[in-house]
Amino acid sequence: MYKEESLSRFGSYIQHLMDGKNLTKKESKDLFGEILQNKQPEIHQGAFLAALSSKGETIDEIVGAWQAIRSFDTKTVDLSQIFPLVENSGTGMDSLKTFNISSAAAVIAAAGGAIIARHASRALTSRCGAVDILEALGVDMNCSVETVVKSVNNVGIGLFNGMSERVHPNALFRILKHMRFGSTLNIAASLSGPCLPTHGLRGVYSESIIPKVAHIMQSIGYEKGMVVHGFDSNKEKGMDELSTLGESIICEFDNKSSPKTYSLVPEDLGLKRTTYDKIAAYANLKDEAIRFLKVLSGKEHEECIDISCLNAGAILYLISDCDTLQKGVIKARDLIDSKKAIKTLLNWVKSQADPGHDGLKVFLDISEKAGLREIIDDIHKRGN
Repeated sequence: MYKEESLSRFGSYIQHLMDGKNLTKKESKDLFGEILQNKQPEIHQGAFLAALSSKGETIDEIVGAWQAIRSFDTKTVDLSQIFPLVENSGTGMDSLKTFNISSAAAVIAAAGGAIIARHASRALTSRCGAVDILEALGVDMNCSVETVVKSVNNVGIGLFNGMSERVHPNALFRILKHMRFGSTLNIAASLSGPCLPTHGLRGVYSESIIPKVAHIMQSIGYEKGMVVHGFDSNKEKGMDELSTLGESIICEFDNKSSPKTYSLVPEDLGLKRTTYDKIAAYANLKDEAIRFLKVLSGKEHEECIDISCLNAGAILYLISDCDTLQKGVIKARDLIDSKKAIKTLLNWVKSQADPGHDGLKVFLDISEKAGLREIIDDIHKRGN
């Protein structure tokens, strides 16, 4: 039962936002804390998120939301011994629904030596989220956070499921599974993983929020990062990835100098410009999983390979493995052609699995359907 005093006070803050007024960082943390602890009725929770999003969130409001999620609803782990530790998820809510580029890029970069601890979710505003595609490939998405840590340490990559009760035990799984609209959580929740990465490649749904997200990432402890938004050829629609369709806008920051914003086009990096239909999401998850395997094996879908290498190359550049983005792209393609990328995915499937989870069988079945079983069997027999 909710007390009238609590309802009135929280309702006054909703009206405050509807009137276009901002919250302090502390107010945001406290109000999000009430939502996460289910201290307000669902109508207030939804109205608060909608009002805040409609007004346009300030940096303090988003950081306050992040603080609340970390404090009240995240099972934290310590990976501070790893440097650099990379996260490369996007915000979602973009207008171009594509092949799961960030997941492919993460696997490729991990094959090249990047240590990646991702925090992502199922599809909310897209057709196929990171959790969906990786689960379809055999990675255990309902495992404990300790199993993810083991995978990060052993294979160089792991993913914390942002919609799992084992990662966010109190609220996010409850809220996100019912949401089909964009909110502050697209930014704050996606940044609220169990560990604290030092480096981040973060795609955002709009060019206009690039500086804000870069500032937020610095505020919560990222030492180095790139915030990106990619466009189609007419600069009419965008994606939360670096684009091979047209121009990409990038804000690059570190803890030693002021952020710098610049743009590039695929040709700047020796890549061919492509069209949206070549990288668009499929409607069927099984077909998406088959394409994912073929991309990481370098067998088909050159356009998906190119955009995956572009985004993987950015990670390799970000961690100073390559001194230019173009060199990162070239190395990423070599990691695919040498079969190191698909081998890394196989090892990830085997490593991120709680007892009783037979992800390897799922992976081998999809490999069979993709016509890649002979390649996968050879890698599997040779082991690590």
